[in-house]
Amino acid sequence: MRAPIWTKEDLRRLVQREIGDYRLVVVSNRQPYVHELVDGRLTYAVPAGGVTTAIDPLMQECGGTWVAHGAGDGDRLAVDDRNRVRVPPEDPSYTLRLVWLTEEQERGYYYGFSNEALWPLCHNAYNEPVFDSSHWRAYQEVNSEFAKHVLDEIDGRPAAVFTQDYHLALLPRLLREADPDILTGQFWHIPWPNHEIFRICPWQDELLDGLLANDLLGFHLGDHCNNFLETVARAGKGRVNFEYNMVSRGDDLTLVRPFPISVDFDQINSDAQQVEVDEEIQRFTQEWNLEGKVVGLGIDRIDYTKGIPHRFRAMGRFLEKYPEYIGKVVLVQAGVMSRTDIEAYQQLSEQIDHLVEEINGRFGREGWQPIIYMPTDLPSVTLLALRRIARFCIVSSLHDGMNLVAKEYVASRFDEDGVLILSPFTGAALELTDAVMANPYATEYFADAIRDAVEMPLEERRSRMIRMRSIVRENNIYRWAAHLLVDLMQGTRRSRRPFASA
Repeated sequence: MRAPIWTKEDLRRLVQREIGDYRLVVVSNRQPYVHELVDGRLTYAVPAGGVTTAIDPLMQECGGTWVAHGAGDGDRLAVDDRNRVRVPPEDPSYTLRLVWLTEEQERGYYYGFSNEALWPLCHNAYNEPVFDSSHWRAYQEVNSEFAKHVLDEIDGRPAAVFTQDYHLALLPRLLREADPDILTGQFWHIPWPNHEIFRICPWQDELLDGLLANDLLGFHLGDHCNNFLETVARAGKGRVNFEYNMVSRGDDLTLVRPFPISVDFDQINSDAQQVEVDEEIQRFTQEWNLEGKVVGLGIDRIDYTKGIPHRFRAMGRFLEKYPEYIGKVVLVQAGVMSRTDIEAYQQLSEQIDHLVEEINGRFGREGWQPIIYMPTDLPSVTLLALRRIARFCIVSSLHDGMNLVAKEYVASRFDEDGVLILSPFTGAALELTDAVMANPYATEYFADAIRDAVEMPLEERRSRMIRMRSIVRENNIYRWAAHLLVDLMQGTRRSRRPFASA
């Protein structure tokens, strides 16, 4: 018997039943709506990223408060005297409260400790973490600043605080020390490394202490949960019950659970069928001379964990091994540049530019280039059009917690066509087993995977896509939010009993 499909309405009813008198407060570094000044007019944009995609639907149903760093140049004009603004702008349903940081704080906390230390520490992409004591002090300072805003928002009322990601690992302990009655949950959106890797961090004790103040700690995969529990056990920071995935530390009891994140399947499926998308398909096809070509697609934030150079090398090897496809197959790579102040990202950008120039120079012909590289923030209608144009989509991450690009591609294909080429080093690979798996480090086999996608018969493409669409539709974002909310509200209440009772 198949599980029921969760909907917005199901989530709304669950929220009304579970939240009760509790106020839900979500906390993240990135804000779900960014206000900008364009020609003197206040506008807004929704930033790309899994956190916004996943949490915004939950907040629209809960009507709580989202506390985040205000990074838009129009944010100060949008908020009231308590740094609040109602969102979404077109149909407000919850409150966004913004935290202001200095440039120095942002450099140390975000670009420094979060993304030069924790990000490479948690991803097996062979970039050495940078542990700078000034960055660590900024991280501590900003976590304390977030705690002040959250506590002011709660104002002593019953509350459940749901912290997002690795930027705010110290926040739960700060909240629990100020108000032990707060229910605290956190979702770690990136992988958790094994103990031998994590122990190189000079401040591992402080990070674990912060995370173990959570009643509920969520990861994408069971393997990440196991790595965290093993880290705690090996570091001697708590009593670990591996059978029930629990950690006891003093008066704290932390449940550690896997929650594979997903997308709003029905919304993406519907958006992909809009007339505007059909028009964009025609425009893009004509502009880039794609008529009659087999189009491949990559959509990524330009990050060294995404394996973009690896897929370009595989594309070059594909054309070298199978020259009959020269002039016939095109790889469109879309993405947004990020963290450009960090040296590793500057080097990545240079490497990508060099590979594009080399491969296009070697194989390009008049009116055709094998790689169309677009490192810019494309409109959502263009991304939807690209997903529909693409015969195949490549997700070649070297290490990823989940990767929602893979699920967005599947959800967009209402025509039940298309091939997903997927790295086995993504969380999505455990669910989307009908994808063509390709190890991004194995260029020869990766090139063959591209050939398989190009040559796969329509009947096989459709049968694979139908099965993947069924999985993404069933395991949608509302199911993720519902399971997490139930464990946060019910599981944490039960877990505050003595450890032995488990």
